[in-house]
Amino acid sequence: MATSGTGANASRDLGQGWKVSPSVVIKKKTTFTIAEIDGPGAIQHIWMTPTGNWRYSIIRFYWDNEEKPSAEAPVGDFFCMGWTKYAPVSSLAVCVNPGSAFNCYWPMPFKKKCKITMENLADDDMVLYYQVDYTLTDIPANAAYFHAQFRRTASLPYKTDYTIIDNIKGKGQYVGTYMAYGAKDNGWWGEGEIKFFMDDDKFPTICGTGTEDYFCGSYDFDTKIKKDGIEVTDYTPFCTPYAGLPQVIRGDGHYQVMQRFGLYRWHIADPIRFEKNLRVTIQDIGWRKDGRYLPLQDDIATVAFWYQTEPHNPFPSLPERDLLEVR
Repeated sequence: MATSGTGANASRDLGQGWKVSPSVVIKKKTTFTIAEIDGPGAIQHIWMTPTGNWRYSIIRFYWDNEEKPSAEAPVGDFFCMGWTKYAPVSSLAVCVNPGSAFNCYWPMPFKKKCKITMENLADDDMVLYYQVDYTLTDIPANAAYFHAQFRRTASLPYKTDYTIIDNIKGKGQYVGTYMAYGAKDNGWWGEGEIKFFMDDDKFPTICGTGTEDYFCGSYDFDTKIKKDGIEVTDYTPFCTPYAGLPQVIRGDGHYQVMQRFGLYRWHIADPIRFEKNLRVTIQDIGWRKDGRYLPLQDDIATVAFWYQTEPHNPFPSLPERDLLEVR
């Protein structure tokens, strides 16, 4: 039981056992081990409330003594808060509750060992309250392991698709996408098709009809509302168990001019299973005034979530800190 910690001063009259160490301080430019658990077992729930810059706090998961992580992402993006601003999320896999309580319910089995770390890339120390709930239990020999990978392209090259994930080798199932989308142009931005290329298929095995359609919305996420007695259409944030648009950040007409959106889609009831390999892309398309499609060059960041048998292919290097920045 702790005798020193972040609550030591507050509990000085009460002593040991009185909330002496409810949190940790992660020094700037250092990595802290959140959990190190001998298996077999499975993580069932993670709760945390990190301070600081959520894009500069990198969470990583390692299974069975592997040297490279199976999951790696900024903590904000991992918990559907890629724009580093709070918005409530209520879904089966991730919940974000007032005032900034991050909850994850992805099952995470491991046979030998689990290790979770948090790296603080920022120039300031961060405070982290956290709890990792797990069970020690037998794990089937053919169990698939949890994986998550972050990517960001701050300005998508003209007429190119955004890659959510590629070079996934092995047998598994794709279970979810989080997207932080920053629109750099006027007008609607979500006409792009999402495409899943499975098991060496040259053409997409699954092809969507539009960005908002993939995230289980339709028609630009618009509903009709009245402003000053005038009927207008406007983006409508929503959260459901499997999909949502929890975050709509409108430009303020000053220095924060971009519209920004946070979206999630969980393939829990409809997993996308692959036997050998998987690649997932999405187009970035709007409209020209004459009714033609307009290839856009927007700011897109994603986290892809999937399960697969090990070993997994190495991940691309995480972008350097300056390329992670949210302005």
